[in-house]
Amino acid sequence: MSDGLFDLPGAPAPARGGGSLADTDHTAAPLAVRMRPRSLDELVGQQHLLAPGSPLRRLVEGDQPMSLLLWGPPGTGKTTIAAVVSHQTNRKFVELSAVTAGVKDVRQVIDGARRDLARPGGAVETVLFIDEVHRFTKAQQDALLPGVENRWVTLVAATTENPFFSVISPLLSRSLLLTLESLTDDDISVLLDRALVDERGLNDEFELAADARDHLLRMAGGDARRALTYLEAAAGGARAKHEQTLKLQAATHPSPTPAAEADEHAEPDEVDGGRDDAVGARALIDLVTLETAVDRAAVRYDRAGDQHYDVASALIKSIRGSDVDAAMHYLARMIEAGEDPRFIARRLVISASEDIGMGDPTALGVAVAAAEAVQLIGMPEGRINLAQAVVALALAPKSNAVIVAVDAAIADVKAGKVGPVPPHLRDAHYSGAKKLGHGSSYQYSHDDPRGVLPQQYAPDVIDGTDYYNPTRRGGEASYADRVTAIRKILRDRK
Repeated sequence: MSDGLFDLPGAPAPARGGGSLADTDHTAAPLAVRMRPRSLDELVGQQHLLAPGSPLRRLVEGDQPMSLLLWGPPGTGKTTIAAVVSHQTNRKFVELSAVTAGVKDVRQVIDGARRDLARPGGAVETVLFIDEVHRFTKAQQDALLPGVENRWVTLVAATTENPFFSVISPLLSRSLLLTLESLTDDDISVLLDRALVDERGLNDEFELAADARDHLLRMAGGDARRALTYLEAAAGGARAKHEQTLKLQAATHPSPTPAAEADEHAEPDEVDGGRDDAVGARALIDLVTLETAVDRAAVRYDRAGDQHYDVASALIKSIRGSDVDAAMHYLARMIEAGEDPRFIARRLVISASEDIGMGDPTALGVAVAAAEAVQLIGMPEGRINLAQAVVALALAPKSNAVIVAVDAAIADVKAGKVGPVPPHLRDAHYSGAKKLGHGSSYQYSHDDPRGVLPQQYAPDVIDGTDYYNPTRRGGEASYADRVTAIRKILRDRK
């Protein structure tokens, strides 16, 4: 959001609470900038950060110095919080972008802040906002430490990357970490409604069709900035289309004659031949206009309806059937429709155990790693991690022996096959346990060179039952040989 360094020492000082983020009411500014909340009460989402007495409330409303690290996906309010700080606190606001600023810039700001604190006419505290702080090198982050530690500046730093990997430990320990969550569709819808009617936004000049709204919410993916940017682009297209319609109406339905205007008792449809004049009506942002404006077609997909479950089911069944190309198609449909990538990742983690299991024991690790990667880096880059997992799972040897085993065991438990634990397996560590015979005949498996001893582990009621029946596919073949050998040893108790 920032273009570099603002309010360097030697430059004219902005008003207290000013700075680059304060100029949000300029009519030429993007819609997302004009609609930026001016107070915490206007902030949408992030309710876990807005409770009375929360650190963020104390910083903004109590005017208490406190350095913050704001971590969250794009468009969740990190820069907005910095803007609220600039508007509502009685501090000087300075903004740096980690993309363009260097160590010299950081030191200049801190030196200027120290001078402001020592002003003869009264101390002026400084809030330093750094966007994309993860792009700072270690040396640049080190340069911030004296200012933060001595409270010469109140640091508000924003990052989309995990700060435990991208921010140095001394800076982390001196700052309060606030985690921002992706906005929900309801949150984004509130922002759209506000932007449509607010005089800072589209000033009630446009109507957003229901299907266009649904598609816009899908494309936004929890990113408020993206949603408002798309809305603004679509509004431009709708305005042009509306103006063209008005011109055509004016050409085909000329103004009423003076005689008609003089007829005070004439009904409107008697004057213009029944025409429903659109002059002054709001321009319609429909689905076609939205698609044209953002160059992204609506994929037929309803996250709350049948398409959500049908496409998700088709993805998993294509993986189960080892059709990597079909699986990639359904993944693409879900991504392009704006499906929550965390939902996709969860389905892949389930598939890794349900459909692959011990056929390729590494599949679960791949799926979990993809889920963690999506959580860490977000979209659109997360699509690559999901695609890698889909390819690995689709081409892996398949086995459902794990799910069959656990479900069979659960069925027996539900049927009442829950006999007592054999005495030699019971806990023998508490006083009096040995008198009850607990653990007295237990054999320690590591005492045998095979690592297995003939011994009963299951309750009598299910002793000898085979729940896990491995296949001979993929890596499970070696487990099949091993489980056969182990069962033979365990059950040879003569």
